[in-house]
Amino acid sequence: MWGKWTDGKVYIPYYITNHFSSREKSIITRGLESFSSFSCIRFRPSRSSDRDWLSIESQNGCYSFVGRRGGKQVVSLARRGCLYHGTVQHELLHALGFNHEQTRSDRDNHIKVLLQNVQSGMEHNFRKIATLNQGTSYDYNSVMQYHKYAFSKNNQPTMLPIPNSNVSFGNAKEMSRSDIARLNNLYKCCECPYTG
Repeated sequence: MWGKWTDGKVYIPYYITNHFSSREKSIITRGLESFSSFSCIRFRPSRSSDRDWLSIESQNGCYSFVGRRGGKQVVSLARRGCLYHGTVQHELLHALGFNHEQTRSDRDNHIKVLLQNVQSGMEHNFRKIATLNQGTSYDYNSVMQYHKYAFSKNNQPTMLPIPNSNVSFGNAKEMSRSDIARLNNLYKCCECPYTG
């Protein structure tokens, strides 16, 4: 986890590599800055004295380690396919310590995973783990929830919502109220418990 300063803010240094155009950088910057409007998280440009920082790069795909790793920590936002506001927030939430919604320990009460439809080698994206739910319920609208055809090998769904299979999910364009509540609870950003 990233540490809090005496002013109650969590400052996270970042560096955006030169792979990106000015338009692409503005999408990334908007995603970084969005956190300051609803949390105590403050992303700031890195300095040479920073020991730990996020290096935002265009590599192969959209990904980040979960939580603080130490040193240079790559957040990949490939120029093709990853430069959307919700995707930037998604990968930054990984760096802040959050996993995918469909990996929650209580997910079997909310979605059915259809592993027979998942591409070989991609099953790990659906493995249940101990997640930082922060007292919130399952959120189909979370920016951390994959869509129903994620990693499908046969154009069939890899997940179905239960008990109502018609519930829409995996379409978030930005963080949900639950995403924000979890973030604020984990980093103790405010005295505002989740009420949704």
